[in-house]
Amino acid sequence: MGAPFGECRPLSTRLLFSPANGSGLRSPRGGEAVTEARVSGKARGSGKARGFGPSSHISGNRPNRQTMGAPATRRCVEWLLGLYFLSHIPITLFMDLQAVLPRELYPVEFRNLLKWYAKEFKDPLLQEPPAWFKSFLFCELVFQLPFFPIATYAFLKGSCKWIRTPAIIYSVHTMTTLIPILSTFLFEDFSKASGFKGQRPETLHERLTLVSVYAPYLVIPFVLLIFMLRSPYYKYEEKRKKK
Repeated sequence: MGAPFGECRPLSTRLLFSPANGSGLRSPRGGEAVTEARVSGKARGSGKARGFGPSSHISGNRPNRQTMGAPATRRCVEWLLGLYFLSHIPITLFMDLQAVLPRELYPVEFRNLLKWYAKEFKDPLLQEPPAWFKSFLFCELVFQLPFFPIATYAFLKGSCKWIRTPAIIYSVHTMTTLIPILSTFLFEDFSKASGFKGQRPETLHERLTLVSVYAPYLVIPFVLLIFMLRSPYYKYEEKRKKK
């Protein structure tokens, strides 16, 4: 009879229900256990909301194959593009630009190599380059050639997000120039071309062979364009700049 209510309560009850705790709850460690229980309960609730609850515990620990393979795939494409631009430098310097630069700048070996190619593959544009084709080669000299070593460095090094915009400009420009070139090889009637005296493609096989020589310079810029536009890695850089 004589003891107060607070003194006759069980020890566990006195520890849990104490006025010292603002919420009326108190743990043997001064509220830490209750707080930890609340936090862990919230964590479990948020985990379920995000798909990491007990039902998805096993699947949540599985590695995402698409995420793991993305960097490797990106590096393969970057190496392909880097080697493409690297190979383009000597082809432009020693072959293509002979049509717009003085022939005296080139050794006899390079001039003979161009003659052999033009006759072997019956390439009329490099045997007697028309004015419109020379304009494309001039753009290749002024705009594309300085870009080749920069693109080679960027793609072989990898992870150079600043190359995205210049690469898009290059790919669109190159594909635009290849359309009239390939159309000429496929549909031009060279027998009626005035003043053309060189060897020309006559059969469909010869035309397709010539197209196959130029086709990589249409296909790879197209791959480059899609890669720059669709790759989440390069698109993220553009979004970050806009913010």
